[in-house]
Amino acid sequence: MPEGNGSGGESRSGEGDSNGAIWRAIRAFFRGPDHDQSLRSQIEEAIEEHEHEPGHDEGGDGDLVPVERQMLKNLLHFSERDADDVAIPRGQIIAIPVSSTFAEVVGAFAEHGHSRLPVYGESLDEVVGMIHIKDVFPIVADMALSGKSAPCDWTVLMRQPLFVPQARGAIDVLADMRSSRTHLAVVIDEYSGTDGIITFEDLVEEIVGDIEDEHDDAPEVLLYQLDADTWDADARVELEDVARTVDARLAEVEEDVDTLGGLAVVLAGEVPPVGRVLEHQSGWRLEVTGGDDRRLTRIRLHAPSTASAREEDS
Repeated sequence: MPEGNGSGGESRSGEGDSNGAIWRAIRAFFRGPDHDQSLRSQIEEAIEEHEHEPGHDEGGDGDLVPVERQMLKNLLHFSERDADDVAIPRGQIIAIPVSSTFAEVVGAFAEHGHSRLPVYGESLDEVVGMIHIKDVFPIVADMALSGKSAPCDWTVLMRQPLFVPQARGAIDVLADMRSSRTHLAVVIDEYSGTDGIITFEDLVEEIVGDIEDEHDDAPEVLLYQLDADTWDADARVELEDVARTVDARLAEVEEDVDTLGGLAVVLAGEVPPVGRVLEHQSGWRLEVTGGDDRRLTRIRLHAPSTASAREEDS
């Protein structure tokens, strides 16, 4: 319909700014890619305009409720994410060695509550497959009900996960999972090592938000204050959270690190041993209180001394 179609166009624009913005987005679709503003931007603009209107939370007369608008926003930006953005980091992967006994496999499922576990060879960089709880449970049931013995070789139950590079788009990984009917992908870095894993649930959560069930633990506190000058932290805590909660200067680092543990490794030039105290340029001291030769688990932050704080201020 032409833009200046008399009363018809006026009645549409008169229904409210949000309806007008949505109508502009629809018209932009038919105008094609040469239009000044993309369809994606038009839709997001319409959503944002609607959020500022009175009564936007009710969702009356067919309007979108807040959760629907948030899901639409997430969907609009989903294509901007890549595999590395949505993956569970390597340090948080729960996996089992291929040399495990069947009892150890069952124990891992029982302890962690996951439905799928990656299986690796010599190291996590050598993922040889994955095992699904649905393939394990019938054997466990037969052992309990019929007294059957554990299988001699449980590796025949393994399935193959997907292997995707870090830069592969999240939306492409989702399509790969759907077409292959595989709900676990191993993210490979530029050296062919394991960077992380992605589950189908991880991708869905990027659109609908966190999905929690009865097996999920309560949210873990990664950073808390012990006293006026001391904070205890999980090494996985984001530097953004540390900057917001403790001191903004702790997030000022030139290297590409996102966590407090990463900052400690940068300051030390290696994975520092437990007990080592690292000096930050702000005067804060990072004391390694947990970890091993491969990764850090806990760090204690000690505030700058009063004397050094005065020197810095002056």
